[in-house]
Amino acid sequence: MASVSMKKCIPLRAIIWIMCFTCTLFLYMLRINLSIIILAMVEPSQGNETFVPECRKTDNIYNDSIIAEAHNSGAEDYGTRYNWDSKLQGLLISSYFWGFTLSGMPGGALAEKFGPSKCVSVSFLVSGLLTLIAPWMASLHPIALMISRFFIGLFGGVVFPSLHCLVARWAPPDEKGKFIGALLGGSLGTVITWPLLGAIIEKFGWTWAFLGSGIIVIAWTLSWWFFVTDSPEQHRYISDDEKNYILDSLKDTISNVKKFPPYKQIALTVPFWALLVLHFGNLWGLFFLMTAGPNFMSSVLGFTLGHTGILAALPYLARLIFGILFGQLGDFILRKNFMTKTKIRKSFIFFSHILPGIFLIIQTLLGCNISWTIILITISLGMNGASTLTNLQNSQDLSPNFAGTLYGIINCVGSTTGFINPTIVGYITAKNNGLDEWHTIFYIGSSVYIASGIVFCIFGTGETQPWNEIEVKKLSSNGIENIGFDDIENIKNDVTENTKI
Repeated sequence: MASVSMKKCIPLRAIIWIMCFTCTLFLYMLRINLSIIILAMVEPSQGNETFVPECRKTDNIYNDSIIAEAHNSGAEDYGTRYNWDSKLQGLLISSYFWGFTLSGMPGGALAEKFGPSKCVSVSFLVSGLLTLIAPWMASLHPIALMISRFFIGLFGGVVFPSLHCLVARWAPPDEKGKFIGALLGGSLGTVITWPLLGAIIEKFGWTWAFLGSGIIVIAWTLSWWFFVTDSPEQHRYISDDEKNYILDSLKDTISNVKKFPPYKQIALTVPFWALLVLHFGNLWGLFFLMTAGPNFMSSVLGFTLGHTGILAALPYLARLIFGILFGQLGDFILRKNFMTKTKIRKSFIFFSHILPGIFLIIQTLLGCNISWTIILITISLGMNGASTLTNLQNSQDLSPNFAGTLYGIINCVGSTTGFINPTIVGYITAKNNGLDEWHTIFYIGSSVYIASGIVFCIFGTGETQPWNEIEVKKLSSNGIENIGFDDIENIKNDVTENTKI
């Protein structure tokens, strides 16, 4: 049996899982590295007035030593410093997301046409080279650095659609959850990038933080090129048993025939729109804590910068751990036929969207109870790890052949929350940055979480859509007919048998 012989060695798809995990890890390193490097690149604030966070005004933890630390931080010599105001710094950081959003939608179609492994290789190679020259770009003009960050985001936007395309070709149906869990490697990337680059900056200066990021990414790209191919058939080191096992499990859903995505049919599919809404709600919560979480912890709860970085990373670590566990649980349920795919997707909405929304509401009732606030925020994003069984996997259900295209579209729309969230936070906290304002922000986030989950529970499905099957033309005695890719496989088998005879 194929399954027995595969147990004699590590399956090659386990290597593919590792490469997908590290791919998202280094993608996030490229995404967030400027957020910490820029602190060492710019002149420290010259304001003389000390701002006291609301939750520290009557707290004896907030004392003169902390105030002195705030005044003295950022004055170290880490290299050339630029006189960039906060508005320009915001534009530099957000320029990545503009490029990332633009390339998300065509990214899936590019991966399906040219191959996901090639798209990822080109993306990281270009991004790594642009990161290496970032110090030089910054010395020329901030706009030059902004343009380079835009292109890093532009090339980075094709990565997630490409990975979904790759998973569709490599993961057997009862291992989809495990593979989708690998796409949460960015959570670990968030956790390790800040302290790693912080140590490099303190030791060698901010220039080497860019150089280190670029060198690491390019080295990883070489390993990706060596270990990963577009499909099991193309891999030189895969065993026949494992290759046949994967292909047999996917033969009813995946076609080797390339075709332009059926955008019209996709646009007319109600379950796809339900998925789009669900993914938008998921990224709303994710980007909310990514962009506004450190601000809330620092300006309202009163944590110092060092503590803020660590605590802001905790929810992402929880999301990674819970995401992998939820993915394994979903595979087990599907393997044992306890629930259909549709029931799995809708049932776990409670964990991925409803519970996180409820926890955000509960958090607003805690006031300045810092310990419980951090715990609830961490649990909220941790529960969102169940998205490996909901919005992150549903594109694989609806259309394995066009999973990259579907994910590219929903991720393009969902990534707009990276701009919407900071705008809303800035508007609400413009006059006062206190608990009341942040409670309003948390209410909005909770509402989007819960509403998007309800929409999917009503209109979503885990069933493969009819337009997933790719049709081609064949000549017959009666003219030209349409045949599906299952018929193509049968024709190939007939030709093979006739050749043997």
